[in-house]
Amino acid sequence: MLSLNVVPSSLSSVTFIKPNNQCLINASPNLKSNILSRIQSHKNHLQCHTTTFQLHESGFKSSKLSFMPTSQIPDSITKLSSFRRFLSYPFEVSPKPNHQIVKAASGDANHEGEREIVVNSNDPKSKKLKLALVFGLWYFQNIVFNIYNKKALNIFPFPWLLASFQLFVGSIWMLVLWSLKLQPCPKISKPFIIALLGPALFHTIGHISACVSFSKVAVSFTHVIKSAEPVFSVIFSSVLGDRYPIQVWLSILPIVLGCSLAAVTEVSFNAQGLWCALISNVGFVLRNIYSKRSLQNFKEVDGLNMYGWITIISLFYLFPVAIFVEGSQWIPGYYKAIEAIGKPTTFYIWVMLSGVFYHLYNQSSYQALDEISPLTFSVGNTMKRVVVIVSSVIVFRNPVRLLNGVGSAVAILGTFLYSQATAKKKVKKIEGEKKE
Repeated sequence: MLSLNVVPSSLSSVTFIKPNNQCLINASPNLKSNILSRIQSHKNHLQCHTTTFQLHESGFKSSKLSFMPTSQIPDSITKLSSFRRFLSYPFEVSPKPNHQIVKAASGDANHEGEREIVVNSNDPKSKKLKLALVFGLWYFQNIVFNIYNKKALNIFPFPWLLASFQLFVGSIWMLVLWSLKLQPCPKISKPFIIALLGPALFHTIGHISACVSFSKVAVSFTHVIKSAEPVFSVIFSSVLGDRYPIQVWLSILPIVLGCSLAAVTEVSFNAQGLWCALISNVGFVLRNIYSKRSLQNFKEVDGLNMYGWITIISLFYLFPVAIFVEGSQWIPGYYKAIEAIGKPTTFYIWVMLSGVFYHLYNQSSYQALDEISPLTFSVGNTMKRVVVIVSSVIVFRNPVRLLNGVGSAVAILGTFLYSQATAKKKVKKIEGEKKE
């Protein structure tokens, strides 16, 4: 329990309100010096000393209450909010735009003395800068992962072990965030784990298939084939009862045409690489569909936590199979890789970067989806694939034929049209639910 002493610092009066109590502080300095006003002032002064406030904030043990100018309150609140947001999402560029309102009000809402300070962070320039930083970070992490993942696979062609290590790094990362309370840990229950088993299985299939594809063909070719994921999404969802407008069906035609042309003209074509990229598409599509159906009762778990638990369960799925498939070749393959590269530390750095940035770019994608609209996210996701394809061609100097480039461009264009059509469908659905 604390008693409140306030030293007046302005000419205006401020009223602090407590149920059935009013305490007027700092009457005008031009009060007439008469007995009545002095008595009233003394009375108010005594009331303020006898009024007590109970602090409910846990951990607050100080017996003094400090005040700051009201002009500094919005900045302090903004900084505190940004700091807490940073701790929860350590790789997020900035918090969502918000409105912060600070009031010093009298008992009557329409009183002259009421003051309202509105902090509006919806500045167009800051929003554009934030959007650029979010996409820039997301693209950078994706590029780093694809480059160093391919470099590691070129000298150590064991995708099952590398894919397992990437899931291991992601699992450790999330466990550290949860243990240090940098990310709120979701409540774990048996139904929740059971509901995750299906999505985690399909995630495992999608991840290992993509990794095997990367080990067999050029990074750019794998990403062109992976741009056909919307085709499988529409087909499987339609079989399960979802309906799509004609624009969506038309958008998948250039995807099929472009991927076919790119596959026929690919210099580094490998049948296993092609099929693994296609299987990866099927795995991730089924993961998304199954997640929507099996995790409907766990909407309180945010996307990042959901991905964290899927990563952990996927590791338990994948690593035992990896040992069975290629475990006997890991030690001889390791010595060959060290002999080929010369410096063991270089190999370790490549593998570590592939593991860390695999998790980071997935984490950033969830955070980007939280920050922006589905339509903007879909455009950014399409452009991300273009950036990764171009960067991988430049880094690895992969030869690209004219028809191969045309096919890749057509496939990416189809993906863009599909994302536009489906995002608009989602927006209309959300607006319809709000009206209801």
